[in-house]
Amino acid sequence: MRVKGKVVIITGAGRGIGRETAFLLSSEGASVVVCDRDAAAVEEVSGQIVKAGGEAMGHAVDVTKRAELDAMVRQVVERFGRIDALINNAGITMDSTLAKMTEEQFDKVIDINLKGVFNCTQAALPQMLSQGKGKIINASSVVGIYGNFGQTNYAATKAGVIGMTKSWAKELARKGITANAVAPGFILTEMTAAMPEKVLDMMKDKTPAGRLGTPADIAKAYLFLASDDADFITGQVLGVDGGLVL
Repeated sequence: MRVKGKVVIITGAGRGIGRETAFLLSSEGASVVVCDRDAAAVEEVSGQIVKAGGEAMGHAVDVTKRAELDAMVRQVVERFGRIDALINNAGITMDSTLAKMTEEQFDKVIDINLKGVFNCTQAALPQMLSQGKGKIINASSVVGIYGNFGQTNYAATKAGVIGMTKSWAKELARKGITANAVAPGFILTEMTAAMPEKVLDMMKDKTPAGRLGTPADIAKAYLFLASDDADFITGQVLGVDGGLVL
């Protein structure tokens, strides 16, 4: 069990990649803190983990609201006494071309995908510093490296996450804290499943592996980075994309 006894906070854990990550890390021995804006999803995921014999704590939080995050961290520390890893997985898309994108679309994606990562990490950091160890794991994207049509806001956040990750790695390494990012390619989630068949086929054709990724593919990367196997890895962007960027 690769994360046995570790306490891991996962944002955006109500569905998709975050949900899969919560179940996987629980099966690998972690005490999982399930965080999402959707209270019903939080209750459902944490309840399933507990029913399966795992340990979970659910929090309905908005990553843009610092007071909610500070309260969540206090409760986590009161219950478990530590925070071993923070997986900043929460994110949204509000796609539009530059000419048509509204200020609201831009600001909302920036607020959740970029500032939300800052908020969560700054809230959890004091506990990691007091422990002298911790792992920060951020969700980026291949879009943050190469850009994408119609995703000015999303690409900006995912590029920004990479910049923050590398900065934190330099600041925190000597304090026992690592910071890494995962950059997924095309992943089959609820959002992509609703796309037209021809678009999905195009995505598959662009991916050398010949298939779309699954939430489990990303969850396994998160698991590795949260485990002791990744103790000497920091400031890296792990591409999980089936060879898309080759």
